[in-house]
Amino acid sequence: MTPALASLFKDISRQWEPPPKWTVSQWADAKRILSSEASAEPGKWKTSRSEFQRGIMDALSDPLIEKVVCMKSSQIGWTEILNNTIGYYIDYDPCPMLMLQPTEDMAEAWSEDRFSPMVRDTPAIAAKIQNKVRSTKSKKLHKMFRGGHLAIVGVNAPSKLASRPIRVVLADEVDRYPASSGKEGDPLLLAERRTETFWNRKILLGGTPVWKDQSRTEQEFQLSDQRYYYIPCPHCGEAHTLQWSNVRWGPDSPAKNDPKKALWICPHCDGYYTDAQKNAAVRRGNWQAHAPFRGTAGFHIWAGYSPWRPIADRVKAFLEAKKDPEQMKVFVNTILGETWDGGGEDITVEDLMNRPRFEQDAHDVPRQGLILTAGVDVQPDRLEIEVVAWGAGEQSWSIDYQIIYGDPDLPEEQAGSPWSELTGYLRKLWRHEQGVEIGITRTCIDSGGHNTQAVYGYAKRHKFSGVFAIKGRGGAGLPVIGAPNRRRSGKVKRPVDVFIVGVDNAKMTLRNRLKLDSPGAGYCHFPASREAEWFRQLVAEKLMTRYVKGFAVREWQKSNGVRNEALDCRVYAFAALVMQPPQFEKLAFRMKKKTQPMQIEKPKPVEPAVDTEPTAQDAPEAGPQTEPQRERPSKPRRRSSFVQSWRL
Repeated sequence: MTPALASLFKDISRQWEPPPKWTVSQWADAKRILSSEASAEPGKWKTSRSEFQRGIMDALSDPLIEKVVCMKSSQIGWTEILNNTIGYYIDYDPCPMLMLQPTEDMAEAWSEDRFSPMVRDTPAIAAKIQNKVRSTKSKKLHKMFRGGHLAIVGVNAPSKLASRPIRVVLADEVDRYPASSGKEGDPLLLAERRTETFWNRKILLGGTPVWKDQSRTEQEFQLSDQRYYYIPCPHCGEAHTLQWSNVRWGPDSPAKNDPKKALWICPHCDGYYTDAQKNAAVRRGNWQAHAPFRGTAGFHIWAGYSPWRPIADRVKAFLEAKKDPEQMKVFVNTILGETWDGGGEDITVEDLMNRPRFEQDAHDVPRQGLILTAGVDVQPDRLEIEVVAWGAGEQSWSIDYQIIYGDPDLPEEQAGSPWSELTGYLRKLWRHEQGVEIGITRTCIDSGGHNTQAVYGYAKRHKFSGVFAIKGRGGAGLPVIGAPNRRRSGKVKRPVDVFIVGVDNAKMTLRNRLKLDSPGAGYCHFPASREAEWFRQLVAEKLMTRYVKGFAVREWQKSNGVRNEALDCRVYAFAALVMQPPQFEKLAFRMKKKTQPMQIEKPKPVEPAVDTEPTAQDAPEAGPQTEPQRERPSKPRRRSSFVQSWRL
């Protein structure tokens, strides 16, 4: 055989060779390009930049692993891990895939902000995505490629979780998922059932955990083999995990009580090392399991392993957060990647009654209170209202609590209706300690009881006065105030917006703030005149744990025989504040400006004209004496909504 013919046969045989057996990280290192709008380091992907990501990605290439769980903090490259996994299957092992996001809006945002730039800048994927019609919503949430497809779904759309068979499921931020997708059930279980026909199925789920004993991410991690990332000590070589307890900046450390010079310490030899030494050690680290393997690989990773931010920044965040339980919760969740325990010792009525309380003498609102909100709870025979003043750091003062008796189903204009009395109450002006009068900015009224249509009608008539209908909904992943739902009420079925209040989140926030023992951000002040019964209602509910289909669910339960209207009113008043958080610094400046005495400038003398001799043209015509014409005042600009009346 001639050399030319041998070369020809070699080239032909090379075309029929099977593709290399790549892992996800190997594919990413070879073909992935980071986009400039989605990455601080655009260009060719390098797994070695964050070596701990390699084990998470390559677990999906292991035929023995069916599910991968990642309990993580922010800033560890989780989104890029998801993107690399999707790119790997599109280019190297095409199959039907499902990407889950907490809501459909978040699914669309992920598709546009994360997936589309990756497709555009990574040629290996761009050549295979079929995207002829770019403007339609279906193309945003459903990507076709040869051999498979990618469906991007919000778990709040249950119909989309139970259709096609899926081989690869990717679930992002699972702690934000509701306990049930509509009436269909657990969204994760619905998605996993769609993979049952595939022997080689893969499930990747993860996110930042939130509440202890309530986090789905933590529960899934505990069912895994629980892998932690070990690094060798730069001094003694002993392997250890990075923990917050390994950080030193106190007077006994080389940092000499300077957080900017914080260092790491080895738990074995007590040797100190810097961020640069830590980053070098991370590149030589490895994952080690703490539990037996049963088909699920679990990974825990937190921001301390990240090479992008120094540990001094984490220390600064910790020192700022430890003053406020809410900020501390954010630190524990988003930096340490751990759940927040909102339990601990419960607050009692005696604790609240024995704390210092403020007096309301010549004024209603203390000096630091800058804005008023109200929460209204609707009962079959009455309305209960709390007015709350808010200051910097969401420090609060309970200004007033009233009960208006009457049937809420009576029209506002009818005698005996509690709504007409509520209208007058909400229009009341309150005396401020700085000598001015302020009104209630926003009011949230509960529409979840037996008088729903009456609340809708009242909110619709008074929406330009800052009155909104709300409906409480339980669930750990729900924000304090969510997007409104459009409802219709009345004979003509006019629309009214109903805002969803995440009561679990709001009640936990309130309970943490009640435990604060010194005035400052988040502290709750109560007037000296408030009675014990009101405090009993404020702490009437406790967080209890129950199990649903084997998973722990924590929910608020009311004590037997104790009313909870005071708690509900405070939750609604808090929701009214969160609906559009004010800028307290600007409000304080505006309040100070209102209280300053008006400076009246002296009129300036009119300078005589150059030519003082009147001419015939300047002489007035004969006739009756008239007043000089005044300049018409300009019309005040109409404000677009009630919000502009207090917005700065």
